[in-house]
Amino acid sequence: MQNMTKLGLPDIVRACLFDLDGVLTKTAVVHAAAWKQTFDDFLRRREGPGFRPFNEVADYDEYVDGRPRADGVRTFLASRGIELSEGADDDPLERETVHGLGNRKNVLLLEKIRTQGVEPYAGSVRYVQAVRAAGLGTAVVSSSTNCRDVLAAAGLENRFDVRIDGVVAAERKLPGKPRPDTFLEAAHDLGVEPGAAAVFEDSLAGMDAGRAGHFGTVVGVDRVGQADALREHGADIVVKDLAELLEGST
Repeated sequence: MQNMTKLGLPDIVRACLFDLDGVLTKTAVVHAAAWKQTFDDFLRRREGPGFRPFNEVADYDEYVDGRPRADGVRTFLASRGIELSEGADDDPLERETVHGLGNRKNVLLLEKIRTQGVEPYAGSVRYVQAVRAAGLGTAVVSSSTNCRDVLAAAGLENRFDVRIDGVVAAERKLPGKPRPDTFLEAAHDLGVEPGAAAVFEDSLAGMDAGRAGHFGTVVGVDRVGQADALREHGADIVVKDLAELLEGST
C-alpha cells in the first residue's frame, strides 16, 4: 500500500467514502435548480406573487443539501413555518404533501439530468483513481435514490467497491445525513473501522455526519465558497477540488 501522504490523508486511512453530488459529479447545481422550481411553485401558490423564493445557495446548503429527499422538504418548509401532511411514497406530483413535493422534485431532477447529462469532476476522477491504485477501499455514500443511474451516466459505476444510496438506506432502514449511519454502513461493508476511513463531503449535513461517526478524517469539498461553514461543521481538511490532495498538486 502506498504512503497516504501522496493522497493527503493520515496513514491510518484504509478506505475512502465519497458523497456523490458536488463531490464526484456536477449534479449539486442540478439538484438545487430542481428544488428551487419545486419550492417556488409551491410557495407561489400558497403565498401569492409576493412570496420569498427559495435561495439556491443559502437555503439549499442549510436545509436540503445531503439530506434524504423527504427530510429536505420537511426541513426547508419548517424554516418558513410551514408544516404539511406526510402523504404517501406514491403521492402524485400535484399533491401538496411532503412526499408529493419530493416526487415533483425528483421528476424535475431526472428531466434535467436527461436533457443536460451528468459530468464528473475531473479532479475527483483523478483522485479516486489514485485511491484505488493505492489499494484503499472505495464507497459512494449518497442520499439519492438515483445514485446508480448518475454513476452510470458519469462513467463512474465501476470505480467503487460499495454503494450506500437512498435505495440501500431504505432497504436497510438507515437514517440519512446528518446522522452518520450511511457512512458507518459503508465502512462496515468495506471491513474497516470508522477511524480508518475518510469521508469526502460538500454538504453541511455531510460534515455533521462525518463528525458524529468519529471517522479518521473528514474532507470538506468547497464548491460554493463555504469553507468556514464546512470547518465549523466538522471538516478536518477543506479543498476546492480533490486533486489538491494529490502530492504535488496546487
